[in-house]
Amino acid sequence: MSARVPVAVALNWAKAKLEAAGTPSPAAEARTLLGHATGAEPRDLVLRRDIDADEAAAFDRLVDARATGIPVQHLTGVAHFRTVSLHVGPGVFVPRPETEVMTGWALEQLGPDNRFGPEPLVVELCAGSGAISRALAAEAPHARIHAVELDETAADYARANLAGTGVDLRVGDMADAFTDLDGTVDVVVTNPPYIPLEAWESVQAEVRDHDPELALFSGADGLDAMRVVARVAARLLRPGGVASAEHAEVQHDAVQQVFVDTGDFVQVSDHRDLTGRWRFVTATRR
Repeated sequence: MSARVPVAVALNWAKAKLEAAGTPSPAAEARTLLGHATGAEPRDLVLRRDIDADEAAAFDRLVDARATGIPVQHLTGVAHFRTVSLHVGPGVFVPRPETEVMTGWALEQLGPDNRFGPEPLVVELCAGSGAISRALAAEAPHARIHAVELDETAADYARANLAGTGVDLRVGDMADAFTDLDGTVDVVVTNPPYIPLEAWESVQAEVRDHDPELALFSGADGLDAMRVVARVAARLLRPGGVASAEHAEVQHDAVQQVFVDTGDFVQVSDHRDLTGRWRFVTATRR
């Protein structure tokens, strides 16, 4: 593309290229990338008739990169999660829409009529980019929120995303994190790694090639991290406190059993995401 290019022509070209590459949402991705190339919000592109040569060249490069499988969020540096926007890129897990449902459940526990008091205490394990904590801080500003992330690179993203929110971010292993909060926490929430190592080849290439392995894979059955989550949640939560953890659909029964087996939880139940798939377990500290 050269000289000035009509926006409609640019978007149609990009959509066709991304469709041929097999990306999941070619039309939406084309708008997102064109917005990034032009510095405009995608919704405002309808107000523009054309783009100049420099914008067209930048858009061309972005579409070519996306067609090779690089995530849109890595190209734009931004991921949207519930009501917030996050800085993301290579080295940190890109938050997915399905996690928004679990975050919504956690927010319900923190509502104005919650049973925990005016300043409920929350801990996020395996924080990654800090997406869950950032959303909780935005939508439940009365909560006191703590988060822990093991990987230094991911923690750098989390620091940027949580700056100014008041969230206490710590870097380290969740297994021994927040011992100063033992028995006092109201809500524990996490999206831990849960893919079995043997499932590596079946994982979508875009995820497998660009999200960090530490955030994806967790032992032979995918539940190594979940077993730690259950133990840590039991240690942190006060009686009546609640935990929620995301998992794969096929782990529907096994994940519930992980929490039951600790002997520390009651009301262990599973919940579906917006697509109807079993997605996250919740449990109440005995």
